[in-house]
Amino acid sequence: MQKALHSELPDKVALVERDHAFTYAQVERRIMQFASGLLAGRSDLEEARIAFLIPAGVDYVTALHGVWRAGGIAIPLNVASAESEWEHCLTSAGVTQVIVDEQTLGGIEDLCDRLSVRIATVSDTLTDSVSPLPELSPARRAMIVFTSGTTSKPKGAVTTHGNIAAQIETLVTAWEWQADDVIPLFLPLHHVHGIINVLSCALWAGATVHAMPKLDLAALCSQVAADTFSVFMAVPTIYVKLIDHLQTLEDGEVEGVSEGFANMRLNVSGSAACPVEVFEEWRDLTGQVLLERYGMTEIGMALSNPYRGERRPGYVGRALPNVAVQLVDEEGGVVTGEGAPGEIRIQSPTVFLEYWDNAEATEASFSDGWFCTGDIAVIEDGYYRIMGRSSVDIIKSGGYKLSALEIENKLLAHPDIAEVAVVGIKDRTWGEAVAAVVALKGDGDMRVEDLKSWCDGKLSSYKVPKQLQVVDALPRNAMGKVVKPSLKPLFE
Repeated sequence: MQKALHSELPDKVALVERDHAFTYAQVERRIMQFASGLLAGRSDLEEARIAFLIPAGVDYVTALHGVWRAGGIAIPLNVASAESEWEHCLTSAGVTQVIVDEQTLGGIEDLCDRLSVRIATVSDTLTDSVSPLPELSPARRAMIVFTSGTTSKPKGAVTTHGNIAAQIETLVTAWEWQADDVIPLFLPLHHVHGIINVLSCALWAGATVHAMPKLDLAALCSQVAADTFSVFMAVPTIYVKLIDHLQTLEDGEVEGVSEGFANMRLNVSGSAACPVEVFEEWRDLTGQVLLERYGMTEIGMALSNPYRGERRPGYVGRALPNVAVQLVDEEGGVVTGEGAPGEIRIQSPTVFLEYWDNAEATEASFSDGWFCTGDIAVIEDGYYRIMGRSSVDIIKSGGYKLSALEIENKLLAHPDIAEVAVVGIKDRTWGEAVAAVVALKGDGDMRVEDLKSWCDGKLSSYKVPKQLQVVDALPRNAMGKVVKPSLKPLFE
């Protein structure tokens, strides 16, 4: 991502952070100064891994693009993660430096000291002068985003500058991004939904981003009622929270917010399946027909309902531009007809390069040049419908894709837990809620409140089980593997 931020639009507002507006020229200058500071006299960072822990705002954009321009590999960290999760990212990627802002410095400083990783703020890295920056090939590694898969530890998915440009160009074309678009940004910025779909597409198109470090429903709705935004992107959980929030408002306020959403040109839902009832509630409330799409960290976006055309509830549409899709059945044959399920496989310039330092996992993710997503779908009347994960060990909750195995490994450290299985159960707000089934070492009991308290500081809040069942022993098959499908009825 060597592209300068719209030199042809220097005075256009690129980013709004609280009460401050930054033009494209101002943001570009900061990026150049930051990249120069990172280089510190060197000609190229040569793919050094630079992590950053920064909420949405001008410092985030400065760090992300500055690392890219200086020839480093950007690693965005989740500001809501537990320290153990940051540690895994830093150590597994061989991070040499962490960039923070004043808000996040204290949270990760001790960890960096313990790991002997340099730490610096954005403001301390900015230089007064700008030095020459390296010429970068599209094949150069640009970013590592950690994603929970079917292993107990998150894997670092590596995308190149070319991959990122292809992901952006695909969406800018498909969703008709324009320079006069305005969009709020409150999605997590360690995830492609926030990084690519919102932030990068907007800046590529010359649009304006309103950065919100934390989602404030009341403040957001006030801006919506004032017709501030033209595009809105969120996970299904946020749409549910908005629907519930509107029910607390006076009739006149509801009408203002509903009209504000109705006046937008596009509302997008993604990162998890949007329940049909939420799709219909949102349409009835705002007149907006949500555009659902499908993608993942390793491939960017691959399928989408059309910007112009029918958007079907419960479906993720058709292949995006420059994306080839096939369904493969359990016998390895390509599904040719409609109605037959198969695993989604993708070929595209948007597909990632590799998992960092994990050749085995990389090789296992591809078959004959196709990336194997692990998601099962059918085609019905030309539109793809997602049926679920091929692995029960992936839980999609509130826009996050969580590894059940990772959570299980943490819970097994509890002194009273002998064995544990984590599953996702259907939940209106979260899509899927994390639930745990445990067998205890003694004759005692355990309440979900007790487990939540123990998890504090050990697991990110969105990974903590929201429901709990205690059993004598977990059901296992002849091979000793826990039969997880039999556990979900315990929560009905």
